[in-house]
Amino acid sequence: MTSWATRFRLRQYVKASLWIVPLFGLLLGILLAELALSVDGTDWLPGDWRYSATTASGVLTAIVGAMVALLGFVVTIGVLVVQQATGTLSPRYMRLWYRDRLQKGVLATFTGTFAFAFSLLREIESDSVPDTGVTLAGVAVGVSLVLLLVYLNRFTHNLRPVAIAELVGRMGEDVFTAGAAEIRGASAPGTATVPSDGRVTPIRTGEGGVLQAVDAAGLVAEAARHDCVFVLPRLIGDPAPPGAVLVEVHGRSGASTEPDPERVVGLIALGGERTIEQDPAFALRVLVDIAVRALSPAVNDPTTAVQVLTHIEAFLHLVGRTRLPGRYVLADAQGNARLVLQGRDWDGYLQLAVCEITEYGSSSLQICRRLRAMLDGLLAELPPHRHPSVRTHADILRESVARAFPDPARRALAERPDRQGIGGQPFS
Repeated sequence: MTSWATRFRLRQYVKASLWIVPLFGLLLGILLAELALSVDGTDWLPGDWRYSATTASGVLTAIVGAMVALLGFVVTIGVLVVQQATGTLSPRYMRLWYRDRLQKGVLATFTGTFAFAFSLLREIESDSVPDTGVTLAGVAVGVSLVLLLVYLNRFTHNLRPVAIAELVGRMGEDVFTAGAAEIRGASAPGTATVPSDGRVTPIRTGEGGVLQAVDAAGLVAEAARHDCVFVLPRLIGDPAPPGAVLVEVHGRSGASTEPDPERVVGLIALGGERTIEQDPAFALRVLVDIAVRALSPAVNDPTTAVQVLTHIEAFLHLVGRTRLPGRYVLADAQGNARLVLQGRDWDGYLQLAVCEITEYGSSSLQICRRLRAMLDGLLAELPPHRHPSVRTHADILRESVARAFPDPARRALAERPDRQGIGGQPFS
């Protein structure tokens, strides 16, 4: 039986794969061609929709060639997306782009239409023409063209950095909201504590990798089975070198059995890079990457960075209104503490969102004014216990502005908060 971690990695591979869904489309095209051939003798088509062998052969041949050309066209667009993502966006965005369902649907439709037309083509004889199949092939071409237009429209608009920032920000907010709800539902009551009277046994990883996700329910059940508590010392997204401690097993005095290390490790997914499934900070990482790329001398587009800050600010407002203890204790059905997870606190999210943009954008009037407006907005909207960290970053921003703008007049201009960077109304 495969472990949860293996199944997780398999799901990740399927989501990121660009060939599995088109392969199913290819097989479906072949099956539909056989079905069309089996019903071709029912004479349900109007007489005007009959085809000669020459016409049917020409139509299907044209369809086969067109589908191959369209597949090449879509692949070319994919190559352009990769170039733009690695050049002006963030290479980490590619992990999210590979999952686009529309792109996979377009590729599957093209491969399916190709297989359908080719399967019919070999059945054409001088006295036998698959009229039903030729008609359906024409319909499939029409569907393919409509999908192609939708695909072009979507990627023409969505390849802009701001559109990608909106998409990534929304994904991060959804993952954060879902994760927070799941944690709240499984959190231990206030009286639950981690036992301190038993032994602590480390479980180490073998090959190592980035901690991508954990099966919290499986770990809780496994800990309850052995009457112990699992403590994960690493955050989701942290690297774990080979041989590193992955889980600390806190056993109660008198526990009769030890958990199987291989089984426990099988409930924790490690991989080559971070993924967004249980790591909303990964979305914030991509947003910051896009903003930093826009601020690089090669791109020099602070307006894009200002627009990306809008989505970073929305994410921070969501995080700032959520309770973040930084350490989550999950319980079993009886309310006993069974799993301790490390979580990011407010300082961690805020540092990720602000530090690098402050570092690379401190010489830009737009960025300084927009950052000041964002920090002032956080102070105005978030509860008081979030304010110290925000004020710390406001002080860092003020010092960066003082170093970058020695002239008093320009420094005063850079320190004014502006939600649009330049040209907006100042705070009242």
